[in-house]
Amino acid sequence: MRLRRDYHFDLPPEQIAQTPADRRDSSRLLVLAPDGSRTDRWFPDIVDLLPADAVLVVNDTRVVPARLRTRKATGGSVELLFLERTDADPIAEHWRCLARSSKQLRPGMRLVVLAPGPDGFPAETGDVVTVAQDRGPDGTVLIEIAGDGLMLLERAGELPLPPYITRPTGPSQLDSERYQTIFARTPGAVAAPTAGLHFTPAILDALEARGCAIAPITLHVGPGTFLPVRSERIDDHEMHTERYDIPERTAALVASGRPVVAVGTTCVRALESAAAEHAAQQAGGQGTRRIAVGPGETRLFITPGYRFRAVDWMVTNFHLPESTLLMLVCAFAGYERVLASYRHAVSAGYRFFSYGDAMLVSRSQD
Repeated sequence: MRLRRDYHFDLPPEQIAQTPADRRDSSRLLVLAPDGSRTDRWFPDIVDLLPADAVLVVNDTRVVPARLRTRKATGGSVELLFLERTDADPIAEHWRCLARSSKQLRPGMRLVVLAPGPDGFPAETGDVVTVAQDRGPDGTVLIEIAGDGLMLLERAGELPLPPYITRPTGPSQLDSERYQTIFARTPGAVAAPTAGLHFTPAILDALEARGCAIAPITLHVGPGTFLPVRSERIDDHEMHTERYDIPERTAALVASGRPVVAVGTTCVRALESAAAEHAAQQAGGQGTRRIAVGPGETRLFITPGYRFRAVDWMVTNFHLPESTLLMLVCAFAGYERVLASYRHAVSAGYRFFSYGDAMLVSRSQD
């Protein structure tokens, strides 16, 4: 069993991309081919590198402007990160949130919503949210909204950029455009499925012209994507729950036997979770490529030794040292091969993390 420190690599801070590339498709692409070779390419080359009949599975989740700045009646500031709605109450919505406050929040406390902006806490919007429950075992609070929560966030929220992207004055207009993929349709994520940020309509058209099928799924990326692995034994790490949904057409394409290319670790986790769900429903029958249709939840933690059921290729960005995402890529493409490729990427000046460069990796046959 490998330990957390086995997934460490040294990364100069200047290689953490703070802004997107000039164009979505102008990023570099490090290719790990089935024969074990490694080549440096550019992202548009992916059109000729993927199998002509591939099923390209993309995540259509849309990042919500989920960071809301508020103020207590006493004047203290409270920053809320809205994670998910917990009920279907038509009168008052309840949302699970992470809260940053100098003092503990108490049930019944009213918080005045503030407009987003670069000057700290500017003018009040006139909206009020209420603390329904204080901090629970998972560190979240329950917030009650009299009205439409998504509409409130669209009006007063900020894009929740990752903590390693520094924006002293808040997200920019460029962030609003480029921290969403061209597939983004279904609101619910607090982080972008970043492997999809490199795709353009022209690349999709070229892939479809070669016979590739574009197949969407939805997995709403949660804050757990940024949480570090704190336990030295990776088996002791506990994943946060994320919600996904698999359309019937996508399930049929995956089951067709064509090569499956997952765009991002989110698609890998959704497809593999749905494959495990189908296997459980069918007592393991009807083949390894069949996946369950419809909504589901996953806490799947993929580490080396995992047996992949549904994915042949993966497009992915470069991930944090010692992260669950790096562990997933190592499980998919081989521990030694991936860590050697990361060391190459550092020495070759690749850009890392959300706004960074990409990899195209084939599943290890070991």
